[in-house]
Amino acid sequence: MLDNLDLKLSLDKKTYHEQIEALMQQIRQLQQACWEKKLTSIFVLEGWTAAGKGSLVKKMVGYMDPRGFQVHPIWPPNEEARQHHFLWRFWQKLPARGSMGIFYHSWYIRMLEDRLLGRLTDAEVPTVIRQINAFERQMVDDGVAIAKFWIHISEKELKQRLKKFAADPLTAWRVRPEDWQQAKKYDTYSALAEDMVIQTSTGPAPWTLVEGDNQRWARVKVLAKMATTLTEALDRLHYQLPVPSLPAQEQLQPTEPDFLSQIDLSASLDKQDYKKQLRKEQVELTKLQLEIHEQAIPVLVLFEGWDAAGKGGAIKRLTDVLDPRSYAVNAFAAPSTEELAHHYLWRFWRRLPLPGTIGIFDRSWYGRVLVERIEGFASEPEWRRAYREINEFEEQLSSAGYAVVKFWLHISPEEQLKRFNERSNNQFKEHKLTDEDWRNREQWSLYNVAVNQMIQRTSTPSAPWTVIPGNDKYYARVKVIQTVIQAIETEIKRRK
Repeated sequence: MLDNLDLKLSLDKKTYHEQIEALMQQIRQLQQACWEKKLTSIFVLEGWTAAGKGSLVKKMVGYMDPRGFQVHPIWPPNEEARQHHFLWRFWQKLPARGSMGIFYHSWYIRMLEDRLLGRLTDAEVPTVIRQINAFERQMVDDGVAIAKFWIHISEKELKQRLKKFAADPLTAWRVRPEDWQQAKKYDTYSALAEDMVIQTSTGPAPWTLVEGDNQRWARVKVLAKMATTLTEALDRLHYQLPVPSLPAQEQLQPTEPDFLSQIDLSASLDKQDYKKQLRKEQVELTKLQLEIHEQAIPVLVLFEGWDAAGKGGAIKRLTDVLDPRSYAVNAFAAPSTEELAHHYLWRFWRRLPLPGTIGIFDRSWYGRVLVERIEGFASEPEWRRAYREINEFEEQLSSAGYAVVKFWLHISPEEQLKRFNERSNNQFKEHKLTDEDWRNREQWSLYNVAVNQMIQRTSTPSAPWTVIPGNDKYYARVKVIQTVIQAIETEIKRRK
């Protein structure tokens, strides 16, 4: 494929200046339209070192309002980024709605440089390909326009440019040892690039191959594609039917199996047994905390459940004996304005725990298929595709070594009413009971169906759901800690 590119293509100066001026003005107008329509765009520049990506970026942004774009030069990951999944640092850099992100190198470093230098094994490649394709599809499904460019130059041109840069004191610092490796292993790197293009050129995010020996030709081709991408995306918005503002759902058809109805809510512990077992499990968890640290295992514990199901009490007993430096509890409420300007998973990627620590999420991304679905905050296409997106996200975490534990704390409607009344009559707890809680209670049947569908569609071998009988708080608290211990021990055994 790359061998068939005609690298002799070129433009004379006069034609180049005429075309580049018109394209830059067009892109400036398109940027304004994107801002008005809240169209987000991502442009990925990949290619050989010294292929002219830097000068391309200058042309891309030359006429644009600097408040509406950000250029992200991607260097080898720092220590924090290396401790996370390789996509973590790119989620941090995703542009907000209406803005443009230009990636000077990108997540494809993982498939190119890491692979060339032996930091990515052949056995790991299929997983990386699958996760990149999922990441880009999620962006496009969320309304992001994506264009990806591979700028190809010949071996002769590559060596000439590297020598020229290395000889100039003003540019010598840009030439890295890894760049010389590209020239030394040109055929190998070219084969890796071709495999990358074949495996990741998808319908939602295809590659554009750019003949780069002549920089004038390359710049015009990239800017022309950039303009076409934005124009087509804006056209789709223009002809797209508006998503109706949905009212709260009034009826959901029950589905089989009904997981919640199978839970034995009579499970209980008397106070003496509770104290004894709680202490035993807390001591065991404390011992595992050291091993988590030594083996750099990130642990992520999600709590979902009915209002007043006891999430706070379970979290308190889970963390009581832990070193506070080694865990963080994140409570997620309705998304902020900044969070709404991004993909719904963005705010959760930002809070992921580091290896050797425990992250506890009080509520999570499952709001997408629960409250956002029931209340009409997410359209039907959005919450339906969220099941797949969530499974992909959790698979990415598991593949990165996370121990993922997911709890649904289940109680009966009668037990919930009892706890609501207790809270309303207790001055120290009445603040925990809101009008929203009472309104949600009236929608119990809707949530019951949504929860069952959530468990059915997102309980996977690597990230299974554990439904905790919560009518008896003593039993629930002990069961939560036991389940976390089992998940950590399973990950420890897997690593051995």
